[in-house]
Amino acid sequence: MKLYELSPAEGARRAAFRKGRGHGSGNGKTAGKGHKGQNARSGGGVRPGFEGGQMPIYRRLPKRGFTNIFAKVYTEINVSELNRFEDGAEVTAEVLRDKGIIKKINDGVVVMGRGELTAKNLTVKAARFTASASEKIAKAGGKAEVI
Repeated sequence: MKLYELSPAEGARRAAFRKGRGHGSGNGKTAGKGHKGQNARSGGGVRPGFEGGQMPIYRRLPKRGFTNIFAKVYTEINVSELNRFEDGAEVTAEVLRDKGIIKKINDGVVVMGRGELTAKNLTVKAARFTASASEKIAKAGGKAEVI
């Protein structure tokens, strides 16, 4: 197979519908625009957000606060969720996702300290650890590595 031999599947592409090409086409004369009025004119219509002269909702509602677009979004898991791993396992964000413990990695994983850790000698690699989480991992003979 060569690049020039590729074509879309049968029926996947349809010819563009040509408006205003005679009344026999089923969409001639006014071409679906009705009779006269602002929307029938060329360049007619109103800008997005225009509400017929009424004060638009984006101007009626108060603006409050600030959204930090540079803030990092971490996925949080608790120490108790690490008990699903066998003793001596290496735990990374990808492994957590593959096991279904987390759905998205986002900007990294944060291990929180809720619960008890029964799995021994785990090597946990995450973006951040709370003090209690790293303490519990170390107490179970494991290592908390910040990546």
